[in-house]
Amino acid sequence: MAPPMTPAKFLAALKAEGLRVVEVGDWRNHNRNHKGPWGPVHGVMIHHTVTRGTQRTVEICRDGHADLPGPLCHGVIAKDGTVYLVGYGRTNHAGLGDDDVLRAVIAEKGLPADNEASTDGNRHFYGFECENLGDGKDPWPAAQLTAIEKVSAALCRHYGWTERSVIGHLEWQPGKVDPRGFTMASMRERVRARLQPTATYTVRQGDTLWSIAAARLGDGNRWREIASLNHLKDADAITPGQTIKLPKK
Repeated sequence: MAPPMTPAKFLAALKAEGLRVVEVGDWRNHNRNHKGPWGPVHGVMIHHTVTRGTQRTVEICRDGHADLPGPLCHGVIAKDGTVYLVGYGRTNHAGLGDDDVLRAVIAEKGLPADNEASTDGNRHFYGFECENLGDGKDPWPAAQLTAIEKVSAALCRHYGWTERSVIGHLEWQPGKVDPRGFTMASMRERVRARLQPTATYTVRQGDTLWSIAAARLGDGNRWREIASLNHLKDADAITPGQTIKLPKK
């Protein structure tokens, strides 16, 4: 059983992965919890928005529309890789999907074909909408794809999930095509690679996570990624001789 993170831990996990995050309004308390339970959570679901323009996309995903009230996801991933948090809790993103798919996600096995809509996905998945027209022609900038990778890895890292806990809407609900323009198999491979540490470092006298990040990763602000990867609750709690894992450059 995996209970949802608190909003604070959710935000911290995203920032620790090196993401640029914008908090939109009272996102921590904006949800659809009055319509049903949220949790246990079992994975991350990726969507495209069929919209153009970041501001308008964020507004739609936060507020929804007459037929589908918002929030429509937990976060919006913009073209430039910025993640806009618009809600937290139960959101209208996944809808009904295939219970065989959910069981495969929980077991972290290969996904079966989604051929029924019988299971409440809004309860069990974190959802991210990605700014894209979804026509197969609208480009997916490198910064946006990297942000999708980082968002997925951040949540997998927190829960100890593998890349098989990351799925697309098209793999969940029959008739859906999103995300369109890249394959979820390729994204899961990116997440898998990101979850694998590439190096270790032995702490020396006088080191801080910031100085290690600056020296080994080229950016001191990536100290949060090191803290997250090593499950360090106190960023100052490192000692000479300690071996720590380093994320990919």
